[in-house]
Amino acid sequence: MSAAEGARRPWRASRRNSDAAGATLAFVESPVQLLNVLEWAHTESVVQDGALTVVVLSPHDPMTRGQLRRMAELARDEGCTVRWEEARGGAAAPLRTIGGLAPLLRRARRIVIGDPFSRYVQLLLTIGKARDLVVVDDGTATMEFISQLARGERLVRWHRSGGSRGARDLVFAPFSATARRRLTPVPDSDRRSVGVFSSMPVEPPPGVTVTANDFSWTRARFGPPRLTRGTDIVGTSLVETGVVDPDHYLAAVRALARTHGATRYFAHRRESADKLHALAAATGLEIVRPDLPLELIARRGPIGRTILSFPSTVVHTLPLALVGTGVKVAVCDVDPAWLTTKASPRAQGFLSGVTGTARDVQRLTYAATG
Repeated sequence: MSAAEGARRPWRASRRNSDAAGATLAFVESPVQLLNVLEWAHTESVVQDGALTVVVLSPHDPMTRGQLRRMAELARDEGCTVRWEEARGGAAAPLRTIGGLAPLLRRARRIVIGDPFSRYVQLLLTIGKARDLVVVDDGTATMEFISQLARGERLVRWHRSGGSRGARDLVFAPFSATARRRLTPVPDSDRRSVGVFSSMPVEPPPGVTVTANDFSWTRARFGPPRLTRGTDIVGTSLVETGVVDPDHYLAAVRALARTHGATRYFAHRRESADKLHALAAATGLEIVRPDLPLELIARRGPIGRTILSFPSTVVHTLPLALVGTGVKVAVCDVDPAWLTTKASPRAQGFLSGVTGTARDVQRLTYAATG
């Protein structure tokens, strides 16, 4: 790691436990989830030497895999045991992965998960017997998870449209229901605890403990960044998830770039190459494909003095990661006219909530981009 990334400091010392191996087992499927596991471990002073094992349930997407590889290197540098699982590498992969992880699940005293909506994770939760469960941020999805948990609803991603359930949903329903029960605390009981480690504004149901994520690990190890004179735009996967129409999105990015003098566009790891090529041709923006989560990229620098984003996780996390640097974060609302006919009925309300609850950001209306 370069000198610009800052010197590492070891986690705070803690007495070693002779049976620490397998004490805490974390499951991650994205770079942001792994970043937040490291933030949680730093906050909780989780020791090294096998006390924390991180299992990467690797996805297919090459950009996500690349960022996960880089984050796995950082995790090993911090003393974590990292186990990389090709969990989706063929028809036999799930059975092979679950079979290999079963002994670890049975020994783990605490399980940390990054995506409670993941079918893979829900299935693994039905096998593990750990008394302590911790959910770390998977971006703004944490807000929806807490809301659904409080209402006792089945766990469904906010951008999924319609209420119908397919054949796979029906087959998996018993496992999903069991996982939801495990994530629901039992009042006045010490049989298990449920915690959430989050930088999002959440109102937990009774019995769920929330610990604030202030990105202290990121700030300790990266930066402070060198600031450029320009403005940077942060991309989103709202088009890829079918929420926002691609033509409207391109027009909005073009208007933001023109109005605010932006020069660079930091692509979301899920954005398609065709879409990014069209953005570059229409706007003249330099397209940057980060090799790490944006919180680390921005903290490492160089980064613009102003960062523009649509409603997304970064409007909550970047102000925390960049506190004291002088960087201004602004968020542009999504015009309801940009939504596709396939967008979930909850989409506009959810996106408005992401913007409205963001702290220490400037709010831009979509009218201002025209």
